[in-house]
Amino acid sequence: MSSPAIRISGLKKNFGASEIIRGVDLDIHRGERHAIIGPNGAGKSTLFHLISARLPVSSGAIELKGENVIGLKPFEINRKGLSRSFQITNIFHNLSVFENLRCAVLWSLGYRYSFWQRLAGLADARLRAEAVMEDIGLAKRRDTPAGILSYAEQRALEIGITIASGADVILLDEPTAGMSRSETDDAVALIRRVTEGKTLVMVEHDMGVVFGLADRISVLVYGQIIATDAPAAIRCNAAVQEAYLGTSAHLENES
Repeated sequence: MSSPAIRISGLKKNFGASEIIRGVDLDIHRGERHAIIGPNGAGKSTLFHLISARLPVSSGAIELKGENVIGLKPFEINRKGLSRSFQITNIFHNLSVFENLRCAVLWSLGYRYSFWQRLAGLADARLRAEAVMEDIGLAKRRDTPAGILSYAEQRALEIGITIASGADVILLDEPTAGMSRSETDDAVALIRRVTEGKTLVMVEHDMGVVFGLADRISVLVYGQIIATDAPAAIRCNAAVQEAYLGTSAHLENES
């Protein structure tokens, strides 16, 4: 039996005297779509920062596809096949859609820092960037500066940058935040399409997105996982309903 895509054991994170992540144990299966939900301040983004090495852990273990990644830098973890997006859109605003995506594919194609190599001559980088651009529905915006895209288009571009390296473990932090319902529906369809066959872990507040997309859901409350199960079981879990302080009806209605 293969190891999980991500295995988290006894994970803790302190900021001074404040314990934000308080002993998380969690296995993310390969190829599954896994949502992490919880009230504001539960530690969801901090958990993402720990998995992707944006923050150092205080104690505990994180394995990526069976390999211990504690102590690695974010770029080293990315090169091992994990890529992530952020709550706040993280793109190069002055570069075009195509240029953003071409930057994202270079390392995975074997290109390293060089002052002598012209990007325009890299046919494989161009083809890979154009393929991702088609996947995310922005081919018609190829030469548009990313900074003038609509908000939903910028989020789509960030998802494209996240998958462009070819990573097989994808972390998306609130990918539909701030979107209208129609934009959210389009984003969900995009996420479903571009993560097919990959492992997806997402933090998301929209319960309609969570219940419609996730194979399993973990509920994080005050830095601890209180439940991990299939969506139907999470919806009926009394501890989850209590943690959301009366939002159980919302959980039901958004499924």
